[in-house]
Amino acid sequence: MLSKVILALSVAVAAVSATPLNGTSLFGKRSPAQVITKCTVPNTAALTFDDGPYVYLYDVSKALIAAGAKGTFFFNGNNFGCIYDEDQVKRVKYAFDKGHQVASHTWSHAHLNTLTFDQLHNHFWLVEEALLKITGAYPAFARPPYGEYNDLVKQVAGSRGQDLVNWDFDSGDTWGISTQEQIQRYKDIAKTRPSTLLTLNHEVHQQTAQVLLPEAIKTLQAAGYRLVTVAECLGRQPYQSVVAPSVRDATWTCAGKPTP
Repeated sequence: MLSKVILALSVAVAAVSATPLNGTSLFGKRSPAQVITKCTVPNTAALTFDDGPYVYLYDVSKALIAAGAKGTFFFNGNNFGCIYDEDQVKRVKYAFDKGHQVASHTWSHAHLNTLTFDQLHNHFWLVEEALLKITGAYPAFARPPYGEYNDLVKQVAGSRGQDLVNWDFDSGDTWGISTQEQIQRYKDIAKTRPSTLLTLNHEVHQQTAQVLLPEAIKTLQAAGYRLVTVAECLGRQPYQSVVAPSVRDATWTCAGKPTP
């Protein structure tokens, strides 16, 4: 029952003045989500950043923009702070306004494999709702926390019109290795020169934002890659629809919603 209510609310909110970018109605896709691990446009590299919004988002964005690049931010709703907090709202809006892609990392970084059908819809919808309210954009992509998914996760994501995005290169910034080792990982992969790269990084680490990223950008561009969003590296649209952002009201809160 809960899932039906959530889906009905999703459609009602997202459909108001919405013009789907792909020419189809929202939630029209019913087949299971595709799991994407590679870009498809040759000579592109997608730098992606998980677990925010967080304080280092500005450093990430500035490094990318200075290099003529764009990135993709997979945002949680309640992980490193509530997405509805004023500072968090500013970060999300900043990333979107700078032309980076904003996407779902689901609500509270839960292990999706452990959730029920109704719980999954709730975790997907809550962050979709937040992104819609803050930016007006309804995401076409989601990244499952820890890269974990099962058939039920794919079914739920697909029913919401989203594909799942994992990666084919991990910077290692959560592995406990040094920043220099992470930089070397980028240098090593650039030497092998795969046609495309879909990278995993985390904006919540200061060293990633301020030390690793500038070196990664330099290394990948020197190897001839265009640094683009996930949508661009797939030749697809980043959002199912884009409408005007909402005005803050009492619903902009994490109270009563899942915690990390």
